[in-house]
Amino acid sequence: MSDEPIDYTRDELIAALRLDPAYAQKFWNAFGFAHDPGTADGHRFTDDDLSALGVFAGNDQAMDTTAQLAAARAIGQSSARLAQWQADEIARLAADPTVDATAQQMIDALDHLQSLIWRRHLATYLNDEGRTEEHPDVIVGFADIVGYTSMSRRMGMTELENLLESFESAAHTVITVRGGRVVKTIGDAVMFSVVDPGAAAEIALALHRLSGEGDLPVLRIGMALGDALARMGDLFGEPVNIAARLAGAARSGTTLVDERLADALREAEPFHISSISPLSVRGYRRLKASTLVRNRNWQN
Repeated sequence: MSDEPIDYTRDELIAALRLDPAYAQKFWNAFGFAHDPGTADGHRFTDDDLSALGVFAGNDQAMDTTAQLAAARAIGQSSARLAQWQADEIARLAADPTVDATAQQMIDALDHLQSLIWRRHLATYLNDEGRTEEHPDVIVGFADIVGYTSMSRRMGMTELENLLESFESAAHTVITVRGGRVVKTIGDAVMFSVVDPGAAAEIALALHRLSGEGDLPVLRIGMALGDALARMGDLFGEPVNIAARLAGAARSGTTLVDERLADALREAEPFHISSISPLSVRGYRRLKASTLVRNRNWQN
């Protein structure tokens, strides 16, 4: 009996998984390969590939088709964005005569690092107490750069890239060291989440301090407390919508919070909550909001 490993073409893989060809194409498209038939480059799949894909599709114990496609889209979108950035960086570094590593060495290193980092993050989220039924609500926040559109028109591409990198890096540190999570960056904004109201307030105040401690522009922040739908690494629902509207309505250098978060923070000594007139914003005709600042009379 031969010990030669078995490999498969894409069509052979589909047959081995017992997938309907039309559905298999949807699955392939969800991974982000709509314009790649998977046959022209001669790429072949291994038994390990077959086993891994079999967890998602191809047997009676696999997840339902809606979940399969959602998982494929999440993996495909995240991987494509990461691969695009990595390809640019590898090409740039490979062309730099001061860098000793070859392109293949960098690819191999990234392959190992991605698995290492992903497993650490996965373990963190699987053990995250904030995901239990005891904490169904979450605080969602948006931090926007004030005047970004006009600012970006005056900047060169390198200067703009440096600004966004500085903003994202500093914001990520501020959020994560206080127990929050960066959900995503959206150009001139960072979306974050956190379970504890006090930590959310500290995050907002620390983000504002970034503007006064360096070259970062002034920010405006909106935060809301509520039940959010977690899907494919993103958050959806009422607190997301309200936080975005509050960030858009906040004045330069200020933080607005919704009514529920204001109530949760009102008795907290380090903070001062002040109600403002109801806001008329898209989707909400009379949105109750309050400003959040540090209590000047509070001493740590």
